Amino acid sequence: MRAAILGSPITHSLSPSLHRAAYEGLGLHDWRYEAIECDEAGLGGLIAGLGREWAGLSLTMPLKRAVLPLLDTVTELAVEVGGANTVIFSGGVLHGDNTDVHGIVQALAEAGVAPPRAATILGGGATAASALAALRELGLGEATLVVRDPARAGETAEVAERLGVTLTVQTFDKIDTVLEVDLVVSTLPSGAADGFADLLSGVPALFDVVYAPWPTRLAAAVAEGGGIVVGGFPMLLHQAVRQVEMMTGRTDVPVEAMRTAARAEIVRRAAPAS
Repeated sequence: MRAAILGSPITHSLSPSLHRAAYEGLGLHDWRYEAIECDEAGLGGLIAGLGREWAGLSLTMPLKRAVLPLLDTVTELAVEVGGANTVIFSGGVLHGDNTDVHGIVQALAEAGVAPPRAATILGGGATAASALAALRELGLGEATLVVRDPARAGETAEVAERLGVTLTVQTFDKIDTVLEVDLVVSTLPSGAADGFADLLSGVPALFDVVYAPWPTRLAAAVAEGGGIVVGGFPMLLHQAVRQVEMMTGRTDVPVEAMRTAARAEIVRRAAPAS
């Protein structure tokens, strides 16, 4: 059987390391997992050309939203979030789901972060939408979104409405007014939150979606301030674990083997070229 991660750019993806380690641990020696460069324009043709030996696909940017019209069935969660990161092939039917939300929930639980009573999300992209859904699963009915331009928060606001979450939008120049919360979720790219590190150093818990280089300046500041810090790596791990379960039908997925393999790949990439 075959599976793959699709996206553009795709060379940075840790999914091959995660899924291949799972197959090895499960004894699925005839399973293959690869990374395929694919943009929105090529997605439909690529999916249409896949044969019966395909079990499923993992999707990263910019394909999570673009894949929805190509699917036969989609979970309610993927519809609410506005994107599917997982496609399962079953009996000629393409089924879409979102495991990013599960990854966030599991990452927070693994680190011992209690369900927050109030939360602030930095950034308004696709990961922010998944974070909103994760917060809803943890019982939170409202959240604050911090963005540079409120006019660009429209899609995330629509996600919040579908989720039934009350969303307050604030700008970064007023970030100091929205930090009296139990949890801050930073969906900003590496380095983009550095300037707010000192300001956020006292928050009780931080989930920073960056996984390399790690720790970010923001994560280090929160840790030094005594807060709980969760990086993006546990989210990647646990969303992949759920994907392996869905694609293989197995529940005995070797989580620790996957963790070890992907961490080794991160270290390998960070090592200077000889």
